[in-house]
Amino acid sequence: MPNIPSNPLVLVDGSSYLYRAYYAPPHLTNSKGEATGAVYGVVNMLRSLLKQFKPSHIAVVFDAKGKTFRNDMYADYKAHRPPMPDDLRGQIEPLHRIIKAMGLPLISIPGVEADDVIGTLALQASKDGRACLISTGDKDMAQLVDENVTLINTMTDTIMGPAEVTTKFGVGPELIIDLLAMMGDKADNIPGLPGVGEKTALAMLTGAGGVDKLLADPDAVVALGFRGSKTMPAKIRDNAEMLQLSYDLATIKTDVELDLSWGELEHKDADKDELVKCFGEMEFKRWLAELLDSGESVASTQVNTEEDIAAPAVVDIEYEIILTQAQLDTWCDKLANAELIAVDTETTSLDYMEAKLVGISFAVEAGKAAYLPLAHDYVDAPEQLEMAAALAQLKPLLEDAALKKVGQNLKYDMAIFANVGIELKGIAFDTMLESYVFNSVASRHDMDGMALKYLGHKTVSFEEIAGKGAKQLTFNQIPLEQAAHYAAEDADITLRLHQHLWPRLEREQGLPSVFNELEMPLVDVLSRVERTGVLIDTMLLAQQSDELARKIDELEAKAHEIAGEPFNLSSTKQLQELFFTKLGYPIIKKTPKGAPSTAEEVLVELALDYPLPKIILEHRSLTKLKSTYTDKLPLMVNARTGRVHTSYHQANAATGRLSSSDPNLQNIPIRTEEGRRIRQAFIAPQGKKVLAADYSQIELRIMAHLSQDAGLLKAFAEGKDIHRATAAEVFDVAFETVTPEQRRRAKAVNFGLIYGMSAFGLARQLDIPRAEAQSYIDTYFKRYPGVLKYMEDTRAAAADQGYVSTLFGRRLYLPEIKARNAMRRQAAERAAINAPMQGTAADIIKKAMISIQEWLDKDTSGEIRMIMQVHDELVFEVDADRADELKNKVCDLMAAAASLDVELLAEAGIGDNWEQAH
Repeated sequence: MPNIPSNPLVLVDGSSYLYRAYYAPPHLTNSKGEATGAVYGVVNMLRSLLKQFKPSHIAVVFDAKGKTFRNDMYADYKAHRPPMPDDLRGQIEPLHRIIKAMGLPLISIPGVEADDVIGTLALQASKDGRACLISTGDKDMAQLVDENVTLINTMTDTIMGPAEVTTKFGVGPELIIDLLAMMGDKADNIPGLPGVGEKTALAMLTGAGGVDKLLADPDAVVALGFRGSKTMPAKIRDNAEMLQLSYDLATIKTDVELDLSWGELEHKDADKDELVKCFGEMEFKRWLAELLDSGESVASTQVNTEEDIAAPAVVDIEYEIILTQAQLDTWCDKLANAELIAVDTETTSLDYMEAKLVGISFAVEAGKAAYLPLAHDYVDAPEQLEMAAALAQLKPLLEDAALKKVGQNLKYDMAIFANVGIELKGIAFDTMLESYVFNSVASRHDMDGMALKYLGHKTVSFEEIAGKGAKQLTFNQIPLEQAAHYAAEDADITLRLHQHLWPRLEREQGLPSVFNELEMPLVDVLSRVERTGVLIDTMLLAQQSDELARKIDELEAKAHEIAGEPFNLSSTKQLQELFFTKLGYPIIKKTPKGAPSTAEEVLVELALDYPLPKIILEHRSLTKLKSTYTDKLPLMVNARTGRVHTSYHQANAATGRLSSSDPNLQNIPIRTEEGRRIRQAFIAPQGKKVLAADYSQIELRIMAHLSQDAGLLKAFAEGKDIHRATAAEVFDVAFETVTPEQRRRAKAVNFGLIYGMSAFGLARQLDIPRAEAQSYIDTYFKRYPGVLKYMEDTRAAAADQGYVSTLFGRRLYLPEIKARNAMRRQAAERAAINAPMQGTAADIIKKAMISIQEWLDKDTSGEIRMIMQVHDELVFEVDADRADELKNKVCDLMAAAASLDVELLAEAGIGDNWEQAH
């Protein structure tokens, strides 16, 4: 029996064990007559696995509903199987609930089988050198066994490595697919080779080789001399297509597109409360008693080795509902004398411009919090303090800059308070930003997730008190007892998260300054930009929508003409049939279901040789432009302000860049005429102009500073066109004689290297041979050796410390920088090279926004307002008669945002709309 290394990745074939547990005794039911035996059997097996192997990484994988890609290959695949018994179907949902409550990742991917998901994850882990244990009763899985992958069947207590597979099946793991293909499989309805059983199949496989060899040379089996060997060549030839199909059906797919890797399959802490509930419903009395008596999870206790993640001691909870003036007076005294106040608002909407204030919660020490309801208006709601009077009493405290506040995403709360005439001041900490600055890639930085990760505490979710879907209540409709606990918990957990995170963040060199000098001051700046909003020309957008609709119709007609028949340009199935069956285009990539892919990157490649994919790409682009912007933007105009108000996100992009949503201003396409025209609809009000200022080649300037390459520094110091200068070096020509085409190629090299582009990628972008692209890169590094050294040093430093930093101390952690999987490691290395440049550029524009806002507050008397931030660009509304003067000041402030060894250069334009100003 093979040795199982300690702490293997455990992959559980949930579907296999579900059926085996269903048919195995005991056939349990609860007092309601509901079947529970399958749930009991699977959970019992999981408990056993956890106890025996104590894995830190595990997943339970189930087949998804519906057909898979194998049904597309062979309509009769598993066709004879009876439908799932009703009393088994009813056990799936409670089983899934228990598995998730045990802290075990549960995976179910439509279009593929559980085997394929397991195969993909097992191969990933094996390539990374991680021992993997597959818990299954399915013989097909033997094909996955290798030096790192082992099978275990807990029902028969057998373990199989490569030697055991060979002993059991007569061939090693490498020939299991061939064996299954030749014998066929009645359970899955795989046809196989007619009349060939195990003995004959083994004789051919061990004597002549696998299916591919048999199909290539059927006559080779004659010399093996087994009974029927002389007639076998004809049988193989007559059934060659069916044999190949059987092989394909028996092959476990190991390249399923997954949203996670095996390293993310962490065994999390169990949700004890949910397990108690589930075990109670199932009437698993022994497990329930164990759980309640021990106070531990049903699974083996997990030890988190990350020092910074260790949960603090349990906190006693005292939450209060403020319904009387005396209570409010008491809490106002507490707030006035507190060192730090956690504050949170409850509202009717996530839209900060539309939301109505419902209540406010506060906390001044861990476990002690209060909720002040102001607008709960459901039937029989208790009498609440009058809103105007309560807010008037709180206003001096909330506007006191000396009274420090902490919140979770306080930018939202600032807007809510602003809507009721309160300017929230004294904002010292934001837990979302503390988590983000501490480690931007560690979590999603939402309060519920952080509470679980850092405090070991499961918060009450909004859906638990408000319901889901169309019937979900708004906060003012939620009964006060439930609402108050939820709201007070928000303030309490926010304070406790700060107390947990801030000391850890303070210990890390550079991070406190990123937090205090960049992220926190930016909260106020972004809140103002959001609330100011931007004016748009809805009539112009309507006109553009009509024009786009006509172009879209013309493209559709042209596509139909080329295809020779009408078809739905948005139908993946019809495109697959048209491209790969009728027109015979080459198949570049396949979907998880095994069908030819028509994804955008495939169409881009096909468009190099065929006209129809190019038209479909243009059709898709214009359709998205119309639906996302020209149709949607007019619907987003706020009725009160007449403007569009986006939401900026500080804690989304790992590198520190801002993103925006509703609308997403960062993604307005500018490479096409139609995309650029959308910016014409972003207009200035009467008497104003739009001023747009952006940094010139900021990331290349940062590259010159970081790399200290003499050639780059000299080119920038002399004020040369950097792309022309690069072209002169790469093509070994005089600067004055560089052609536009040479400059274009040099520009692709400059930006390609920043983003880690390979020679293959550069060749594809420039439509040149790969060898030529490689020669460009090689020559570039010879001319700019400092850049190559910077890249090499950065890779080494990232591998050594696990992160890279910007000039201002922001960190990007790279968990896969030492991954054994070459593709993932190389992706992390590319990120390591790019992040200091992109992150430094993001930090610089944040510093510029902060300094510009300070100037606006002091000197401009409302003559200029910041209205948008898009990548390296800031957009303003300015008084028309002072536009030129204000433009110069903005550019000066942007250029002064950082001191580099090359000059920072900001350029600006002025116009009646955003496009004119660009």
